[in-house]
Amino acid sequence: MSPSLSPLIHLIDDDAAVRDSLALLIGTVGLRVQQWGSPQDFMAQFDRAGIGAIVLDVRMPGSSGLTVLDRLIAEGVDQPVIMLTGHGTVDMCRRAFKAGAAEFLEKPVDDQVLLDALQSAVQRHVGSRQRNREDRDARERYAQLSVREREVLGLIVAGLTNKEIGRALDVSPRTVETHRANLFTKLDAESLAQLIRRYAALVEDTA
Repeated sequence: MSPSLSPLIHLIDDDAAVRDSLALLIGTVGLRVQQWGSPQDFMAQFDRAGIGAIVLDVRMPGSSGLTVLDRLIAEGVDQPVIMLTGHGTVDMCRRAFKAGAAEFLEKPVDDQVLLDALQSAVQRHVGSRQRNREDRDARERYAQLSVREREVLGLIVAGLTNKEIGRALDVSPRTVETHRANLFTKLDAESLAQLIRRYAALVEDTA
């Protein structure tokens, strides 16, 4: 995986010594780290399309970590956010999770706890991006089907056999077989289970 595609951890803390220490720790598990000394610089410059996670200190001058979290969620940023604080309260923790934080950890944070949280967050983000990409590809492929092909697909998803589909659409089983073969090709499906899994929701939405 090239550096531009590998996960990147954004580390936001106004304490340079803390940033350096955490960056060194995170690097031991092969994750890239970009340090930010101010939340303002981070919000203005970070790549929202990138893959990775965000480690965000709660207490910083100018803009609190919870305020930054609110802005990230409002912008639709999907990178998981792990909050760090040296003065945590139950109310603060509750607010962070309610706002969408993936984790809320207290300083001094246990090294392994942080690494486990980061690796889990990155894995979830990679999986989420992959599913989103597959869903987008599925919608684009579905949009290219003819009206008849969509009808046949809907009946396949409903569990009908070729003969039953032929009777329902008043066409021959051979014609159904042709449409079925075209569907597997156009939708890039390798099995019936994959076809149904990918397109059942789209069929229901357009029914």
